[in-house]
Amino acid sequence: MSIMGHRLQHKTTLITGAGSGIGKCSAIAFAMQGATVIVNDLDEGKGEVTVEEIRAAGGSASLIVADVTDPSSVETMVEQAIERHGQIDVLFNNAGISGVGALHEVEPDAWDRVMRVNIRGVYLPSKYVLPSMMQRRSGVIINMSSCVAEIGLAKRASYSATKGAVLALTKSMQVDYASYGIRVNALLPGTILTPFVENYLKQSYDDPEAAIESLKKRQLSGEMGRPEDVAHAAVFLASEESKFMMGSPLYIDGGAVFGKDA
Repeated sequence: MSIMGHRLQHKTTLITGAGSGIGKCSAIAFAMQGATVIVNDLDEGKGEVTVEEIRAAGGSASLIVADVTDPSSVETMVEQAIERHGQIDVLFNNAGISGVGALHEVEPDAWDRVMRVNIRGVYLPSKYVLPSMMQRRSGVIINMSSCVAEIGLAKRASYSATKGAVLALTKSMQVDYASYGIRVNALLPGTILTPFVENYLKQSYDDPEAAIESLKKRQLSGEMGRPEDVAHAAVFLASEESKFMMGSPLYIDGGAVFGKDA
């Protein structure tokens, strides 16, 4: 990995959940385009690995450990980031967890945990970053939704509920903050083969390979997505190339939402 572009040069970017999967890949992709990346993760070890990989390639990155569900933790993170860099140009609300089960199968504590991370984890970073963006009348916020916000998927009640909420929140935020020069858009990935998904498949299925083949069939591409596919889309939304996109859902789903194989 080496610095290859300048699409995000001079842009300070805060990415939550950047210790693994799509978040890590996005942090690297942003750094490759010249951004100064603030890596956030609850797991200090994983976050440090992301930072080390970026710095080894000549990029600029630092780690702030914070819990995106805790107001004081998030407020301190944002204060530290602004103190270090002067401003946050791009906020990528990537942190999230999965939830499995039909509604009647999901226990209240499990339901609440998915709600806290996936919705509160978008609300709190945005709440504390927005005032500085409003003052500067400039900024980009990217929220991680999912294609399940648009389609029904078995055994994903809590996860689908949160991702639908994130998409609705994105549109509402855009209306509220457009006059401040702030753009808010959402990413809607399909099934992406991340370490988290691989581990889930190993734990949940007797034949993980068969499960992967079944997941591929959801998408017209016949393949599962890669973290890089989502990371490239995030770079686009963060850049000036998407300056006329506001409150938009961007699908990276291999055709899962709008296509159906005959």
